[in-house]
Amino acid sequence: MIRFKGAALAAGLAMLLVTGCNSGGDAAKPTDGGTTPTTTTDNGGKKQLTIAVIPKGSTHDYWKALHAGANLAAKELGVKIDFKGPLKEDDKEDQIKTVENFVTTKVDGIVLAPLDNVALAKPVEAAVAGGIPVVIIDSSLKSDKYAATAMTNNYKGGEMAGEAMVKLLGGKGSVIVLRYMAGSASTMDREQGFLDVIKKNPGIKILSDNQEGGSTADSAQQKAEGLLGGFKNPDGSLQAQGIYCPNESTTFGMLRVLDENNWSGKVKFVGFDSSPKLIDGLKAGKIDALVVQDPFKMGHDSVATMVNIINKKPFEKAEDTGATLVTKANMNDAAIAKLLTPPQD
Repeated sequence: MIRFKGAALAAGLAMLLVTGCNSGGDAAKPTDGGTTPTTTTDNGGKKQLTIAVIPKGSTHDYWKALHAGANLAAKELGVKIDFKGPLKEDDKEDQIKTVENFVTTKVDGIVLAPLDNVALAKPVEAAVAGGIPVVIIDSSLKSDKYAATAMTNNYKGGEMAGEAMVKLLGGKGSVIVLRYMAGSASTMDREQGFLDVIKKNPGIKILSDNQEGGSTADSAQQKAEGLLGGFKNPDGSLQAQGIYCPNESTTFGMLRVLDENNWSGKVKFVGFDSSPKLIDGLKAGKIDALVVQDPFKMGHDSVATMVNIINKKPFEKAEDTGATLVTKANMNDAAIAKLLTPPQD
């Protein structure tokens, strides 16, 4: 009996040792034949989702505000954000590679502001085919494979700008439109919305609407200089009474040209988006109105939507994150002031 008890005790101790050595061993092992997964764990050992957020560019204040919103959602929901986009907003090849790289590293979801509504369709469809859901923000995409959208109603924003211009001109005059860049669905919709409103007003003539400012304020300034130079009267004044630009960089590039030629305040000027320099222009009466989006909300809500999609919870399929017409008269209202100067990362 004594020998039996001793043997049983020895066996029990051996089992405890084996159990202790194996405890947590499976969690420490790499998966997929040694490949380290993108998904990480928090301190509680729970799975932490990694969501890629890919903007159109990295320099405009708009994207910095969107980044801040995405970061807030990540903090609230306990997920990891990997925010990476092209340096310039005309580098669609770089954005395509960024999408492809995130697919290769197997992130849990992708939030994308497509630089080109056609060129980014195949990379998105490849991501979805690989089991990675995609939420589209800012600009539409010619595909039906993504899971949801969170963006401004850009056509409506363009209409808002057009209605403001009609009011500023009293229904009479000539206008110039400096477009942004072909393939950018958001700005193309804003341009079309503006033009459709203007065309309904026979007292307003469109002098030019076929020039593009390009991806930076510098390129927009160069294009605006040549464009307005073609509509200069002998006395140095402009033939146009109104000017419209559909995004931050074209609005700022145009503002520079108006300032340099002493045209600021002498022509009705409606722009899109916000930055400190554009706010200064609005305060000074150099810009008559800005259509302002809510990039902070867009960044926040798109990440929250993605988390719901991954966790198979209800989500909004197509969220309109809103647009607001801002003038010197209402820019100090609390809600509007918040839109003009959102948090940035």
